[in-house]
Amino acid sequence: MHSFADTKIGIIGLGYVGLPLAVEFGKQFDTVGLDINAQRIAELKDGIDRSLEVDTEELARAKRLSYTTNPADLSSCNVYIVTVPTPIDEHKRPDLTPLQKASETVGKLLSKGDIVVYESTVYPGATEEVCVPILESHSGLIFNQDFYCGYSPERINPGDKEHRVTNIKKITSGSTPECADFVDKLYQKIITAGTHKASSIKVAEAAKVIENTQRDVNIALINELAILFNKLGLNTLEVLEAAGSKWNFLPFRPGLVGGHCIGVDPYYLTHKAQEIGYHPEIILAGRRINDGMGEYVANRLVKLMTQRRLQVCQANILIMGLTFKENCPDIRNTRVTDIIKELESYNARVDVYDPWANPEEVHDEYGIDLVQELPTGKYDAVVIAVAHREFKAMGPQAIRALAKPQGVLFDVKYTLPHDSVDDYL
Repeated sequence: MHSFADTKIGIIGLGYVGLPLAVEFGKQFDTVGLDINAQRIAELKDGIDRSLEVDTEELARAKRLSYTTNPADLSSCNVYIVTVPTPIDEHKRPDLTPLQKASETVGKLLSKGDIVVYESTVYPGATEEVCVPILESHSGLIFNQDFYCGYSPERINPGDKEHRVTNIKKITSGSTPECADFVDKLYQKIITAGTHKASSIKVAEAAKVIENTQRDVNIALINELAILFNKLGLNTLEVLEAAGSKWNFLPFRPGLVGGHCIGVDPYYLTHKAQEIGYHPEIILAGRRINDGMGEYVANRLVKLMTQRRLQVCQANILIMGLTFKENCPDIRNTRVTDIIKELESYNARVDVYDPWANPEEVHDEYGIDLVQELPTGKYDAVVIAVAHREFKAMGPQAIRALAKPQGVLFDVKYTLPHDSVDDYL
């Protein structure tokens, strides 16, 4: 292993995870950021981050950071950090393609003594079972003799300006005790909140994947309660606020569960569980409930419209918000699309408005053309699907003005006071 003073870092993938990390390391170490998206690299060189995670001033402070689309520019690096996405496919199985391709890229660059650290969320065992053989075959080097691996899972919260990469405690691990110490020391250089050194890569992988699984199961419970309370004629928010007066009642709220973490990570864990012959009951039940919430919202809306004698077929319906969470441009795995698909199956005409989402990305990813104007008095129903601050600022009167006099206003996210809307989760 090389000396700490000679560290030169290559970061593979400059998305929501990789870029903030590259910026922090680029303040202290020679760092090269690699991304296959040429437009992304060109924008970063101009000081623009379209994910809005890092501002121009902060990018400029990373004086030792450079950007490239060419893997050869990372050949002088000796620590490689992989921060590519780990999505699921249409069958909800882990799609390790980006991780495998990144491992191929790094394998071709590896020299003796180098360290490869993975940050992507995976199931326990994936680093050593999937990535290491690829690194060995493309480098001709032997694991834990010629090169080493670490795992330090990302804890980025997109759109959160309070919890940043530096002030969230970081799990670290390594394939040997010496490598674990090196990786831990490296991250301690940039993480002011400190680190938690796990005893093995597998422990670190498991810890990461259960963080979001726990949140997923908790939200699923609240979603199930919201369905039950609706049938009982109870106000869900009032019940949750009353229960929340006890100090240890967790403040979860019902809603759509999307994004690149909570709606995806549990499937990595359940995949591994089933591979070893264990059928996880609670995790999969939670996933089923949460994956069905978009359809549930759409059907609640249809019922409400029907009760008001509003024809759903050919109705004009406005969906406000498409990103997977509020005040953030991230559209990955948004479940708002489930509401849209269900309403379109009734032949409703659905308009989607989102001031945060990038229209080109939305069109490329989902085939949806965002509307740029909000005409008054046009809609039979308006659904607030994401609680963007712009929608809160508009207030109930302005949002209701978008609908026809008999139009329905459904608030998925408690964006507006509950007595100002017709229905909510």
